[in-house]
Amino acid sequence: MIKCTTFYFDDDGSIPNNPKLPLLVYTGALEPGSSEPGPVTTRLTGNGWQGTWINGIYTYHHYHSTAHEVLVVTGGSATVQFGGASGKELQIQKGDAVVIPAGVGHCNLDSSMGFRVVGAYPEGQNWDLCTGEPGERPRVLENIRAVPLPRNDPITGKPDPLLVHWGTS
Repeated sequence: MIKCTTFYFDDDGSIPNNPKLPLLVYTGALEPGSSEPGPVTTRLTGNGWQGTWINGIYTYHHYHSTAHEVLVVTGGSATVQFGGASGKELQIQKGDAVVIPAGVGHCNLDSSMGFRVVGAYPEGQNWDLCTGEPGERPRVLENIRAVPLPRNDPITGKPDPLLVHWGTS
């Protein structure tokens, strides 16, 4: 059974975060034995999330202003700081997933050997890479407001839990 926890982050002056949508952490998103990258990629694309990739998480604070993002942990564990330099440090491990709304900062502070995630974005959304530089500000705030909601939860393929927590179902 998936446990979903929500976290809201305020604009910290550098990382805008998202004024309306919470970060979602799914503990136990994957059933035992289903955390290999291939099946995870197939699941995400089947649920309408595209542009899948397999890697880690950048070790500097960054965010995406033009897309929401899902990270599914397929190996190891990590301490990731969400919400910018004064945000919340969370432990994520194999089998967990994190849905990151556009604008919410994330940074890998420390990870185990073998830490690996499969990432993806809602259909029709293309990511950018922003780091909180002052010149980004006016453009990214408008971008974040304009990012549409996905049609489905990346893990379940249904509205719940994503769209229930994002207030649209």
